[in-house]
Amino acid sequence: MFNKYPIQGEEDVLGALSLVLYTLILMPLMKYVLVVLWANDDGEGGIFALYSLICRNAKVSLIPNQVHSEKRMSSFRLKLPTPELERSIKVKEKLESSLLLKKLLLGLVLFGTSMFISNGVITPAMSVLSAVSGLKVGIRNTSQDVVVMISVALLVILFSVQRYATSKVGFALGPSLLVWFCCLGGIGIYNLSLYGPAAFKAFNPLYIIYYFGRNPFQAWLSLGGCLLCATGSEAIFSNLCHFPVRYVQYMFVLLVLPCLVLAYLGQAAFLIANPKSSEQVFFSSIPIGVFWPVFLVANLAALIASRTMTVAIFQCLKQSISLGCFPRLKIVHTSRKFMAKIYIPVVNWLLLVSCMGFIVLFRSIYDVGNAYAIAELGVMIMATVYVTIIMLLIWESNIVKVLSFVITFLFLELIFFSSALSSVGDGGWALLMFASVLFMIMFIWNYGSKLKYDSEVKQKLSKDLMRKLGPNLGTIRAPGLGLVCSDIVKGVPAIFGHFLTSLPAIHSIIVFVCIRNVPVPVVPQSERFLFQRVCSRGYHMFRCIARYGYKDKKQEHHSVFERLLIEGLEKFIQREAVELSLQSEDDVDSDEEPPTPVKIITAPNGSLYSLDVPLLADYAPSTQVIPKASCSTPQQDPVLDYAQNLELELAFIKQSKQSGAVYLIDNPIIKARKDSWFFKKLMINYFFAFLRNNCLRAIMLMSIPHSNMMQVRMTSYV
Repeated sequence: MFNKYPIQGEEDVLGALSLVLYTLILMPLMKYVLVVLWANDDGEGGIFALYSLICRNAKVSLIPNQVHSEKRMSSFRLKLPTPELERSIKVKEKLESSLLLKKLLLGLVLFGTSMFISNGVITPAMSVLSAVSGLKVGIRNTSQDVVVMISVALLVILFSVQRYATSKVGFALGPSLLVWFCCLGGIGIYNLSLYGPAAFKAFNPLYIIYYFGRNPFQAWLSLGGCLLCATGSEAIFSNLCHFPVRYVQYMFVLLVLPCLVLAYLGQAAFLIANPKSSEQVFFSSIPIGVFWPVFLVANLAALIASRTMTVAIFQCLKQSISLGCFPRLKIVHTSRKFMAKIYIPVVNWLLLVSCMGFIVLFRSIYDVGNAYAIAELGVMIMATVYVTIIMLLIWESNIVKVLSFVITFLFLELIFFSSALSSVGDGGWALLMFASVLFMIMFIWNYGSKLKYDSEVKQKLSKDLMRKLGPNLGTIRAPGLGLVCSDIVKGVPAIFGHFLTSLPAIHSIIVFVCIRNVPVPVVPQSERFLFQRVCSRGYHMFRCIARYGYKDKKQEHHSVFERLLIEGLEKFIQREAVELSLQSEDDVDSDEEPPTPVKIITAPNGSLYSLDVPLLADYAPSTQVIPKASCSTPQQDPVLDYAQNLELELAFIKQSKQSGAVYLIDNPIIKARKDSWFFKKLMINYFFAFLRNNCLRAIMLMSIPHSNMMQVRMTSYV
């Protein structure tokens, strides 16, 4: 706070301390610990958790992220404290009807995420560099070059063991931080006892007014430095998945906040007695006898803070990938017990290179600190906006509470942000450029994904065409299970028509598989697969929507995925038979034609095939009759034996499973039309194509053997 102008008296120190104390009380305590932590999404925190929570309660996603049946998922059942109020309904209707508001919400979450990732780059650089700078106090002749080299070396070690630290070293972090906070509180008490209790005057907020009254411009400039006392507030929320809310609140109120307050009171007492020692006030105020132990603990705490922020970035990126706002990357789960412990190799090394770049480029904690404040405030402002929407839409809070929250914190954050922006030329410019690149990557990916999805929906095959082709689909049905992978959840994808015209035969059972990332943290295994019939029973075609939350592990082996899918399909057919036998009038997610009888033939090896499927025309048909069934209410037919038909269809599925499964994967090429504007061509034909060609696909995470996979590319112009 005093790096741009010197301390002119005790009043300056008390005014600055008063600002720090009330910033600690308002930002981390009042806003994050007492309010924002409760806006979690089933225990998940972070800017994308706020966005997904809003998407679950209002259709604001530009890419449709829900189907009607998903509303019956247990994870979608929200426990609202009060009945839905008229204001909440109006807010929901406004959000769903306004395309501008949908784009604005998406833009804000992308901006907040880019600033949060930038924050994750600055945190290790600032924390480690400032901790190592204590060498200048312990060893007077230490140069800045030595500090920079040691900082870079520590960062290399930190990011090199990051994969292992998430699972094997985590147990040691709690005790280490406990020692660190005790050191902070103890040093503060020592300085207060040595230099007197004058610093306690800063609890009077009038000193803030006096501070701005003496020199308003210098006081305004110091706000950017003041905010550094609240950095890490967003990390508390983003790492919430590791701890219960109450636990975090108790620890912050009973341990963290008192130790921080004592530390700042002690530093202020030291500055009042030594006004010329403001450059390294913390290390200068440490008693000589415990300097080196505290120095080591400070460096350890800096590494822990850096690691914590990196883990929070991994969680944030996993959420954004699941919601279609970031290219898919390889995610490694480092713990079998805790699903939240993940590691993203590409991001880890990118963060290391970026951190070293910031340290080598600026070399000074003051320039890095200027960028730090900008990143932290960008995330804080976005969190305020989203929590306000949640208070109106979901919590249905009193309008007075909502206005008090948004006006108070948004006003304070904008004032702090204006001060931080004044230091753009001193180091903030590099962070803004880094955040802009991240924002463009996320924007281009989301924009291209939306155009791709819209194109696939427009080109899907009609049911009338499938009916005209008949159950044999105009080709030969060969034994086996064909899994046609696509991104659309309704209708028959256009790529299936390409398979029908290009392949000499098609599988006896076809399942259209769509892997969807739904905006909930976890989807129970019993609700993982959603099945529907496509056309009538004689077609042996199904649609399967495999649903994953953003905390779910998707790296299933293909054999495990196939086994779970077959089990789900068998349960679906069994449930369907029971409902048909009871003449149920419940709608079970199908809109197909009523059932008609279909003849079954028996091969010498006992295999069962439909005569409508020209597989074994030389064999004589049996007298068994199986109805075409759908999930809709069937027509009454007293002749049908649903138990017998169920056994036949299950046997047919078992035989197809034994013949093996083949993945027919749609891998389309998206290009902008020739009459598109220049920037659209640039984004789609080059940037989006580059990102898509260098990222993973959801279906590719299953380690499918090449012998079981066929990819087809079709060019679509959007």
